[in-house]
Amino acid sequence: MTLARQIADRIHALRFEDITARTLDWMRSAFVDTVGVTLAGMAEDGPRILLRVAGVATSPGASLVFASATRTSALDAALVNGIASHALDYDDVAGTMGGHPSVPLIPPLIALGECLGSSGRDIALGYVVGFETECRIARGVNFHHYEKGWHPTATLGIFGTVAAAARLLHLTPEQTATALGLAASFASGLKANFGTMTKPMHVGHTARNGLLAALMVQQGFTANSAALEHSQGFLDVFNGPGSYDTTRMLADWYAPFECEGAEPGVKPFPCCGSTHASIDRMLDLAQRHDLRPEQVSRIDVMPHARRLPHTDNPDPQTPLAAKFSIQYCVARALLDRTVRLEHFERDAHHDPQVRGVMARVHAHPHGELTDATQWGAEVVVTTTDGRRLASRIDTYERRAPDARPMTRDELWVKFADCAQRALPQAQIAPAFDRLSRIDGLATIAELTAFLELHRDAAQAA
Repeated sequence: MTLARQIADRIHALRFEDITARTLDWMRSAFVDTVGVTLAGMAEDGPRILLRVAGVATSPGASLVFASATRTSALDAALVNGIASHALDYDDVAGTMGGHPSVPLIPPLIALGECLGSSGRDIALGYVVGFETECRIARGVNFHHYEKGWHPTATLGIFGTVAAAARLLHLTPEQTATALGLAASFASGLKANFGTMTKPMHVGHTARNGLLAALMVQQGFTANSAALEHSQGFLDVFNGPGSYDTTRMLADWYAPFECEGAEPGVKPFPCCGSTHASIDRMLDLAQRHDLRPEQVSRIDVMPHARRLPHTDNPDPQTPLAAKFSIQYCVARALLDRTVRLEHFERDAHHDPQVRGVMARVHAHPHGELTDATQWGAEVVVTTTDGRRLASRIDTYERRAPDARPMTRDELWVKFADCAQRALPQAQIAPAFDRLSRIDGLATIAELTAFLELHRDAAQAA
C-alpha cells in the first residue's frame, strides 16, 4: 500500500462525533482568527494586484471573494482569499508544522463549501482532518524540510488542503491517495521570498492547487499515488534520502489530535511568529523595569538559531520586510509597549525613533535553546547606567492552548480590529458570532452573508 493510500485511510477514518471538545474549541478560534486576518488582508497590495490581473475572479460561481460583492469559482475565491489570509502574516502558527496551519484550510473550505451548500459541521470536520494531515506529514520531514528552505505552510499545507477537500467532496480513499499524489507535483514555496508579496502568494496557490487536485481527481484525472515515497518523488526530492521518517507520519493519528497540543497558537502580534518570543521578552522587561529608549544602550536578542535566518534583518526597507525584522519588532516593543498593525503600514518602519532603537539591537542565536525549546528566547538589555536586565522564556506561552490561549474577549478585540478595515460595522459582530459557532451552522452561507459587501458599498470601497 502506498504512503498516500495509508494517509488517505486515516483521512477518511475520522467522524465528527469522534472530535474532542478541546479540538472543537481550537477549530472555532481558528475560524474566527483566520477569517479576521483575511478580511484585514484584503486591503493589502498583494490581493489588490492579483485582482487586477486579467481573468482572476471573473469565472462564474457561488464562492465569495471576502469583503466584496464578487462571487466567482471556488478555485479563484480560494486563490484570492488565500493570499489575503497570509498577507499580514497575522494568522495562526504551529511549531510542528513549521508554519501556519489554518490558512491552507479555511479559505478553500469556505469557497468549496459555498459551492456545495456544505454545513458548518462538514466544514469543521474537513478542517480537523486537514490540520491533522499537514502536521502529521510535517512530523516526518521537519525540521530538515524547514531548514532546507521550503515554506512548509505551502509545501506541506497543500496536503492538508487536499485532505479537507476530499472529505467535503466525499472522495474515496483511492481517489484521495491519487489527489495527494497530484498535490506532490503542485507543492511549492521558497523561504527566499519571505518579506515580499510572494510569501502570501504561496498560500493562495496552495489553497487553489490543493482544491484543484481534489476536483480533478473527482472527475477521473490520474496521478501516481506513490509520488510521495518514489525515488524521484516528494520526500527524496524535497528533503533527500535519509532525512525523513514515514513511520512518524503514520503513527498515532488523532491520539491525541494535533489541534490539542501545545504547538498551535493564535498570533497576538501581526508579524513573523519567529519574532514573537523576543517581542514578549522585550515587553516583559519594558514593563517590569519601566524602561524607556533613552535608558537603553544595548539590546541582545537571542532566540533559537532556527528563528534567525529569515528574521535577522537590521535594515528593513518595506512594511513586509519589517514583519521579518526581529530588530524592528523588538525596537517597536520597547518604544510603543506593543506591536500593532499600524506599525507595518506606510512608512512606519522608517520612523527615526524606531530606527534609533534598532541600531542598538543585536540578534544572535541562543546557545542553550534546543529543539524542545525552539520557540523560546532571551532578551538582555544593558542600560546606560550599566545594569544588565535579562528575561528568558523557553516555551512561548501564547503558542500553547493548554497554557494561555487567547480568551474570547481577546479574540473579539483582534477580530474587530481586523474586520473593521473591510466590513461595515453592522456586519462585524454577526460574523464573529457565526464563526464562533461554525460547526452549528446549517450552511456556510449563514456566515458568508456577513462577509459580503453590497454592490454599492463595494464600489465605494
